Amino acid sequence: VQLQASGGGLVQAGGSLRLSCAISGSFHALNSMGWYRQAPGQGRELVADVIMTSGARPNYADSVKGRFTLSRDNAKNVMFLQMNSLKPDDTAVYYCHVQGYYSGRSWDSWGQGTLVTVSS
Repeated sequence: VQLQASGGGLVQAGGSLRLSCAISGSFHALNSMGWYRQAPGQGRELVADVIMTSGARPNYADSVKGRFTLSRDNAKNVMFLQMNSLKPDDTAVYYCHVQGYYSGRSWDSWGQGTLVTVSS
């Protein structure tokens, strides 16, 4: 499974960006998908994720609740992260991630990361 993230860039505080993650390759079914980020000098942290069951709602980090929205286009195998009211603290490399099961074993895959820089 290959993930291709895009949409990062430079934006002023208060602005918006929309990240996309295209999922390709052969896979049976996904269990979850989400976005993580890693700021300079810090560890990777969860931004938002969702379990792939009907009606499941995304889970968001407290720091992005009310500002970020995770969505997906199942038909096109694309995941999005709409980021509004961006703050300088949101500056990080953003990674998309998927996880699934095959023959009873867990697998996961990461995108290459897309840089988001928020200026004050």
